[in-house]
Amino acid sequence: MRRASGLAVLALVGVSVVSAAASAQQASPPVFAPKQAPGYYRFELGDFEVIALLDGTHPFDATGLAVGAKPGEMQRLLDQAYLKSPVEGMITAFLVKTTDKLVLIDTGAGDLYGRDGGLLVANLKAAGYGPEQVDEIYLTHLHRDHVGGLMRGGYKIFPRAIVRVSKAEADFWLDDANRAKVPAILGPMFDGAEQVLKPYIAAGRFKPFEGEAPLTTGITPVVAPGHTPGHRQYLVQSRGQTLLVWGDTVHVMPAQIPDPHIAIKYDTDAASAVGSRETALAAAGAKGWWVAGAHISFPGIGHIRRTGRDSFEWVPLNYSLNRIQP
Repeated sequence: MRRASGLAVLALVGVSVVSAAASAQQASPPVFAPKQAPGYYRFELGDFEVIALLDGTHPFDATGLAVGAKPGEMQRLLDQAYLKSPVEGMITAFLVKTTDKLVLIDTGAGDLYGRDGGLLVANLKAAGYGPEQVDEIYLTHLHRDHVGGLMRGGYKIFPRAIVRVSKAEADFWLDDANRAKVPAILGPMFDGAEQVLKPYIAAGRFKPFEGEAPLTTGITPVVAPGHTPGHRQYLVQSRGQTLLVWGDTVHVMPAQIPDPHIAIKYDTDAASAVGSRETALAAAGAKGWWVAGAHISFPGIGHIRRTGRDSFEWVPLNYSLNRIQP
């Protein structure tokens, strides 16, 4: 009888503990970590593997930075997309595994945008690759949110990679005398480029290119000036399929694709930027290319469809969990 009584007491104590825990759970709301889904997306382009890598997101003053928009146009276009300024813009880089090299196109902002960037390496590793495996890095241009990821905490991240950018771009942003030629808003771009490229230059791993010859099998630079003097897009091609990685051809997708004539204050030459954007949109729409945009909602990959003589629309890819061609 004593043994039975002891068991009964333990049972009552257990019920009380469980009841107390349940009450505590009901009283305290669940705590969710401020995280989204993993920041990488992969798909196959012919014989190549392409992986979008999210470095972070950053608020962008779409209305305040617009140049050439008609009165009220930016707000109207943002309203149509159920957005308001500032728009949370992506900072995305793209990894391309060709048949013989691992190439990273742009590197995100790294430390240069504070807590808004710096996720690229973690997402690269989550996707199955390490920074030490990257053979070459092709930069669309030398603004901080595209080159900052070359370093973290004062150390270069990609120990064996060759870093490449157009010579026109390198000559402009690595010459401090050019500060006087641009608005004050672009001054920090000189500091960022010099800071993150310095160790690669010292190691002999910075090799600017000229012309439009392929940099490696299946990846060719395309002249697209305006946003910066030496801005380049990259055509990635394999087995008859093409992806245009277009850097900063578009910043605010809901505005600049419907109306390519809208430029932004970060453009060094607004008229040339508009021309490069119109050319890219027309070519991608007519030829059915895939497009990868650094600042379009992640993963930033889709198609362009012409909707009028001077207007287009963005058609995002159909998201898939399978490693199959989309």
